[in-house]
Amino acid sequence: QLQLVESGGGLVQPGGSLKLSCAASGISLNYVAIGWFRQAPGTEREGVSCISSSGGSTNYADSVKGRFTISRDNAKNTVYLQMNSLKPEDTAVYYCAVRGLKTCPAGINTGYLFGSWGQGTQVTVSS
Repeated sequence: QLQLVESGGGLVQPGGSLKLSCAASGISLNYVAIGWFRQAPGTEREGVSCISSSGGSTNYADSVKGRFTISRDNAKNTVYLQMNSLKPEDTAVYYCAVRGLKTCPAGINTGYLFGSWGQGTQVTVSS
């Protein structure tokens, strides 16, 4: 059974860093793209980043470009999201999800193209 588990969230001060992990079981991530999404209270889910199965192609939301980096270690069946220079507006529950193709969608807010969502990990940026 496919399962994704996010971890690495927490409370961090503005300007700080966190590294999120998305560990998969029940499926090899070698053949699928993975996306990171987030949802803050009272807001719609938004796309954050996506990485292709090979790791050779990535995309980011404009709001996180230059601050966040997505990567993957297929040997560990894990995808990461390194978040630097965090801002209070980055506060949200972060989720990872699987796309049943090797490539990322053209757009970033394409959560409907992903499935097998994890339970999420809370990121809070506050002083």
